[in-house]
Amino acid sequence: MIVYEPVSTPKVIRTLFVLVATGIGIGVVMAIVSNGFVRGVALLTEGYSNTDILTFDIFNMTLSLMPLFIILVAAILVIWIRGYVGLDRFHGPADSIYTAHRTDNELDVKRGFASTLSAFISASGGASVGQYGPLVHFGATMGSYLKRLTGSAITIDIFIGCGVAGAIAAGFNAPIAGILFAHEAIIRHFSLRAVTPIAISSLAAASFSKYIFGDAPAFEVTLIPPDLISVFPLALLLGPIFGLTAILMMLSIRKIAQWGINSQLGYKKLTFLAAFICGSVGIFIPEILGLGGDTVQGILFGNFDASYLIILLIAKILISAICLGLGMFGGVFSPALFVGAAAGGLTGMAVSGFVSGDVALALIVAGMAAVCAPVIGAPITVVVIILEMTMSYELALFTLGSVVTSALTSSMLFGYSFFDRQLLDRDIDIKRGRGHIGLMETPVSTVMSDDYLSFNQKVSVDEVVDRMVSAQATEAYLLTDDGGFFGKVSLSDLVRVPGEDAVSSYADKNPQLIKHDDSLQQAIEIASNFIGESIPIIDLENNRLIGVVSEADIFQGYLNLQSNVVDLETR
Repeated sequence: MIVYEPVSTPKVIRTLFVLVATGIGIGVVMAIVSNGFVRGVALLTEGYSNTDILTFDIFNMTLSLMPLFIILVAAILVIWIRGYVGLDRFHGPADSIYTAHRTDNELDVKRGFASTLSAFISASGGASVGQYGPLVHFGATMGSYLKRLTGSAITIDIFIGCGVAGAIAAGFNAPIAGILFAHEAIIRHFSLRAVTPIAISSLAAASFSKYIFGDAPAFEVTLIPPDLISVFPLALLLGPIFGLTAILMMLSIRKIAQWGINSQLGYKKLTFLAAFICGSVGIFIPEILGLGGDTVQGILFGNFDASYLIILLIAKILISAICLGLGMFGGVFSPALFVGAAAGGLTGMAVSGFVSGDVALALIVAGMAAVCAPVIGAPITVVVIILEMTMSYELALFTLGSVVTSALTSSMLFGYSFFDRQLLDRDIDIKRGRGHIGLMETPVSTVMSDDYLSFNQKVSVDEVVDRMVSAQATEAYLLTDDGGFFGKVSLSDLVRVPGEDAVSSYADKNPQLIKHDDSLQQAIEIASNFIGESIPIIDLENNRLIGVVSEADIFQGYLNLQSNVVDLETR
């Protein structure tokens, strides 16, 4: 029988204070950082976009070389940051997800902040990247830093969740979506202790952002159709098209990134190459540069015809893939919104003969949501963002139809999200849960024992048997003259042979063994086919016996790990 033990009142008050203070503090900081990021990019972009410097006329067109010049300068700064900090790669939401699923890890603060700064410089320079991914990781990194700074008993995933929720809430003025995103995409579990500070952080970020920076929505949808339920089947049917569009975008980024690795050009040349291509294309198609918010708003207002939308769709996918794949760092959320808006605009035009213009507008919104959802792995969050931004229940339901079929299509053909595939490339399968990750990350040495019998291979059988009987052991290990591992003997075999013989004659020279750097998961797989008292743990490079492990030791290690996971996800 489990007895409920009430918590003392002082401890309750102290816990509540810490959770509330954590949520408010992180939320306010994320409101400032999120708005500062977007407004800073807008200010810098406006500064060099409204100048006549480096402009020229050709074929009755006035073009400017400024986008190319600015992005090359940005590339130099990004390269300098990578060299100064020692960034072998940029850190983003995938790292936040992984850290939130571990109980013994923290985010690299220096690399996290350097990655966010690189994203700010890339976006300010006109690279076709987004802001939300870097801001999400910045929030997670800040939470991790506060955890380390305060030494709080609050688990790392809660700190990360607070930062992530604050970033989304401030970015979209959507606090409920911020709460959901933190749970759905990053920490991926629900518990009262986690929900409380995360919800407070999200609310604080949205409230502070609205109070200090104004109530400016990320996108403005002015005309919402009065009756979308009747055309709901259309949203369901178009969802797979949006899902395939999302897959095309994600595969483009991955293929170009892989080409960059295989080219062996080095990150400096690749970053300059990405900047040069992006800047050159931006001279002729400036809409694909930067965060792309104004262009998305233009698509919502119907400012582009079908032919130019096709150009924007193709160009945005390719240039975003080149920037993100070759070294101009940023997020994939904003490019996905852009691509989704263009795809939605084209589908709206394609069915315009069958539906009203208002429904075509709803398809643009549905396209934005349905392309984003499989990219970031948060379909429910995306729908709630639409609901909080438009306050239209019918538009949210219409969007949900496209989102669910898009996400299903992408999950079957590509994977749960772009970030999950990034982790799979590092042999990390988040879908298998914290327990599996813990087993893979825990070395078998943590459950290893040094309580075993060992003998020189040249001693007699009688000597080994006497010692084994005295120690009540059924197995022993033999070593060479220089201490190397020779083999394993069992008492049941030795009692049947002449006692004066050398024990090495009866050794099993190829016993079942575990490598010293194997994980607990690998040890479990090996032990599943093992019969005996213990399994030797061997350093194969030096052929040294460093310890043994029994099935009971492995099982106890598994139970301890599962207990930690249950405590993390339920308390």
